[in-house]
Amino acid sequence: MPGLAGPLTLRKRLILSIVALVVLLTVAIGAVSVVVLRVSLLSQLDGELADATQRALTNATQGSAGRPSLTPDQYDISAPRQAPGTFTAFVVGDQVIDAYSITRTGQLDDPVTAQSSATLQGVVDEPEPVSVDLGGTLGSYRVESVPVSIATASGGSFSQAWLVVGLPLDGVTSTVTVMVVSIAAVTLLGLAVAIGIAFGVVRSALRPLERMSATALRVAELPLDRGEVALAERVAAEDTDTRTEVGRVGASLNRMLGHVEGALEARQQSENKVRQFVADASHELRTPLASVRGYAELTRRMNADLPDDVVYAMGRIESESLRMTTLVEDLLLLARLDEGRDLVVGEVDLTRIVLDAVNDAHAASTTHEVDVDVPDEPVVVPGDGMRLQQIVANLLTNARTHTPEGTNVHVVLGVDDRAREAVVTVADDGPGIDPAVLPVLFERFARADSSRSRLAGSTGLGLAIVEAVAHSHGGSVVVTSDERGAVFTVRLPLEGAAVPSSGAVATAAGVPT
Repeated sequence: MPGLAGPLTLRKRLILSIVALVVLLTVAIGAVSVVVLRVSLLSQLDGELADATQRALTNATQGSAGRPSLTPDQYDISAPRQAPGTFTAFVVGDQVIDAYSITRTGQLDDPVTAQSSATLQGVVDEPEPVSVDLGGTLGSYRVESVPVSIATASGGSFSQAWLVVGLPLDGVTSTVTVMVVSIAAVTLLGLAVAIGIAFGVVRSALRPLERMSATALRVAELPLDRGEVALAERVAAEDTDTRTEVGRVGASLNRMLGHVEGALEARQQSENKVRQFVADASHELRTPLASVRGYAELTRRMNADLPDDVVYAMGRIESESLRMTTLVEDLLLLARLDEGRDLVVGEVDLTRIVLDAVNDAHAASTTHEVDVDVPDEPVVVPGDGMRLQQIVANLLTNARTHTPEGTNVHVVLGVDDRAREAVVTVADDGPGIDPAVLPVLFERFARADSSRSRLAGSTGLGLAIVEAVAHSHGGSVVVTSDERGAVFTVRLPLEGAAVPSSGAVATAAGVPT
């Protein structure tokens, strides 16, 4: 059936149910009609057969044992009183004698064959008319047997003889056949009409569910995991009539969306408070940390009058205050990026940024071999040069921090002309990343080292900053890892980069708000 391939959806099940019900009812009604018609026709034929038997016994006299006595006379038994097709025969013992049928032209025919003879012997002594196949040119007949005595010309008689009279079943068979063909034709026509009506009715009945599904799909495509979400999608009022089953589903879906919207608003308010707290705390901590580092450095430089252990302690205070300042600056940057701030958008030569970051990595550490591959022509993207520099620097720092000494790091800058994107790839041939860490690798404070030891040399914010900066520029970052190493791929649009909300971004000639 067209359109019913694939899994059995609700629509298909409803259509199949309607069609099956129509077919079942049509077949049942047709079968009952055929049976009733055949019984009625057979009853009518049995009445005609009884009349034919009486006509055959018209000239019978009273014989022995109460049986009618007949002389087998072709004229008296078969013609001219009987209708064409009437069959008469006498069965005496295991013999059939004087069997005739009347042709359509009124002539007598003797069509008895071995098959018909055996059949006639089997129907004697039947209390009711039976249907038999006499074979040969006769075919199917409805026959009735009557006990008679046969008187011979010499005056003797044969007892226990049977007069068998039959009428052809052709009329019944043809009428029933026409009825069956008619019912089959009506069934096929009704089936076609039922399929069309079922498609229309089911489609109309399920259209509200399709609109609800479309609404749910639009909601599913919304970025509900972060940022402010305007969950304005609702099921139309026409599909929320609680007096119907589908309407109750629509009303329930709207109530659920309302609860989800409330939960998202509460979540966003909570995130805003936390983000504001982090930004405020980071901003306020910068000044005292700078003072601590300054006084520690000043005290350390006066080491001529201080014991060695005090000088060492001052050095550690200065080092840790510098580390804490870096952490505070990273937290403040993430908070500003979450708010769409702290970007100075302009034309940025990404080739220069990649080369500078690689040179800085060479200067920072000689324990890793870093090579670079850039196009001959400069790759220019719109964005904030300082933040894009931070992407490459953080990826190189991550490779240097989490791979053994002597690991090779490969930096490649290319252009995806089809996607109109610049592609920065930072790959290493280190031991790879633990698969359990990959799903949370770009989350804040995520570390491959579960011990969170400070010896790991990172705050767990570097990759989070990479992702945040890439997203703020309308780009993306992905990572793949196996036993041959890890590969970080950053994609940045060559033009039309996503820009945060109005007023939150300064131009290249301005100052960050």
